[in-house]
Order: sequence, then structure tokens, then C-alpha cells
Amino acid sequence: MSLDLAARAIRALPAETAHRATVRLTGLLAPLLPKGPADDPRLGVAAFGLRFPNPVGLAAGFDKDAEVPDAMLKLGFGFVECGTVTPKPQAGNPRPRLFRLPQDRAVINRMGFNNRGMAAVARRLEARHKTGIVGINIGANKDSADRIADYAKGFARLAPLADYVTVNVSSPNTPGLRGLQNKEELARLLTVLLESRNGNAFKPVLLKIAPDLDGHALDDIAHTVAASGIEGIIISNTTIARPPLESAGAHETGGLSGRPLLAPSTEILRQMRARVPSNIVLIGVGGISSGADVYEKIRAGASLVQLYTGLVYEGPGLVTLIKQELLACLDRDGFATIADAVGKGLTRA
Repeated sequence: MSLDLAARAIRALPAETAHRATVRLTGLLAPLLPKGPADDPRLGVAAFGLRFPNPVGLAAGFDKDAEVPDAMLKLGFGFVECGTVTPKPQAGNPRPRLFRLPQDRAVINRMGFNNRGMAAVARRLEARHKTGIVGINIGANKDSADRIADYAKGFARLAPLADYVTVNVSSPNTPGLRGLQNKEELARLLTVLLESRNGNAFKPVLLKIAPDLDGHALDDIAHTVAASGIEGIIISNTTIARPPLESAGAHETGGLSGRPLLAPSTEILRQMRARVPSNIVLIGVGGISSGADVYEKIRAGASLVQLYTGLVYEGPGLVTLIKQELLACLDRDGFATIADAVGKGLTRA
């Protein structure tokens, strides 16, 4: 059975059961998966000291516990981000907490940072053969009395084992977490992490933000990031907004991802690109299901992109298709490389 056929069969299961089955099946098949062909050099991207074979990454949330990063790299991703990981193991919110919205090509989740904790993830990362780019996404435990200390613990333990670290302060499913996007708290958090980094081996630090931010909040984040010395911003996490939706599960609480997020997340990306210095790398996330979607985010200012929900509906073959379509977009518009197209749509209406 091909992976795409298996994915279609798994979609008949309840959403969270299907996700766990997908991760387990991917792990079992990993030794049998051939390494795909080398990517076209035009897709290569240099960012925050790393060389990505292509700009298409797997977003955090799929592989929370770093069970299958190398298998996902074999499927053609240019990089994989594991997590979100908290210092202590955490069960997350009560089930059901993951809902497909098929008519909208979307998902709502209120997972609540369910993961096995940083010690378990560290063991898996230590066992890797270190082929391909793998980042780690860190968060705070729900019951933590000092969330900034939680991020510091996660960073100290996991940063040496990953190629970059993402600081997730934008999940809507941990009460109060998004408050760390406020100017003063964010400055304090990033200062603590960069002080820790400066005493150890250098690893790029990225900040993942919400799409539900007004212009004033974007100004504050842009100023804080530029002053902090971190390397990039991931735009964006899931949204608590509810655009018109057609699916039965649209009333569920949690973060919305998938097709409805494409336009608003890309607009926030475009606004942030205009606010931060050119040395700050932006990664575009939200609603990607085609090469045209990736190209839109690149022209809005992203050097790299990530996806997850698109896999739910399109299957693992989506990655290869996106790369083919992205090359066609470059050829059509006369761009020699991805870097040449970054930000070239900023003035588009």
C-alpha cells in the first residue's frame, strides 16, 4: 500500500486516532522509505546560518515527541520542526480535542501541548544520525508557576540537539500563554534565552506568533525582535477567529488551521516583513495546500514556509507536488532562485 493510499484509509478514523496512526505507520515504514531525489538547486535557501534544500518545512504539531523527523525528511520536506515540547510530560486537554472541517479544508484543535516532556524528546534527538535540518519547538507547562523558567529549561536541554529552536508563545490552548507576546514579557523571555545561548553553542532562535494581532501589537513584536538579536519569526500559529465556515465542527473551541487561515496569516506576514529588518528571517505558515500558496507567502516576505493541515487532506504526495509547482512559478516569473522572489509581492494589492 502506498503512503497516499494509507493516508486515505486512515482519514476514516477519528481525527486524533488518525493522527496517532499516521505517526506510528510512518515510524514503522521509515526504514523502507527510499531517500528521494535531490532537490533542484533553485529551491535551495540559505537562512540563519543553515542551508535548506528546499523551503517547504513540516510545522510543529505533527511530530510532537520527535518520533519520526527523519522519515518526514525522506518524504521531501526541506526541514522538520518537532514539538511543542514542555519541560514536564503533559497530557493536554480532555478529548475530543481535534476536529476535521472537511468542507473548509481546515482543522480545529485544542490539544493543550500534549507531549512526553523534554527528557523523552532529548533521548530521541540524541539517537538521530543528524541528517537533514530538524528544529525543536518549546513551550511552558500549563501548571507552571514560572513560564519563562520553563522556556529556559527547554532551551538548555534541547537546543544543543536541534538545528534551531522555536519559542512558541502563541498557542491559544494554554490559558494566558499568549500574554508572553506582550512587549515587556516578550523582551524578558528573549533576553533570558539569548543569555543562555551566549553561554553555550550557538543555535538560531525563532519566535512563533499568533495571527490575531493588531497593528500596535505587531509594532511591539517587531521592535522587540529587532532589539533582541533573535534570527527569525514564524507567522503564524492557529487562529481563534472564526471566518464563515461550512463544516459541522465549526462551533468547536480551539485554534483554527488550514485553508481559511491562508489569507489572514499571509497578510500578517506581509505586514511583519515591512516592519522588521531584512536580516530577520520570516517563515510563513497557514493554509498551504499548493505551490501557488507557498509562492504567495514567499512573495509576501517569507524565506521558508511550513505546513501541516494540508497533509491531512492532500496526503504525503503534497510535498513533491508543491515543489514542482513552485519551480513552475519561478520559471513563469523569471526568478532564478527562491531568494530572488522573497518579498517581491509586497506592493501587490
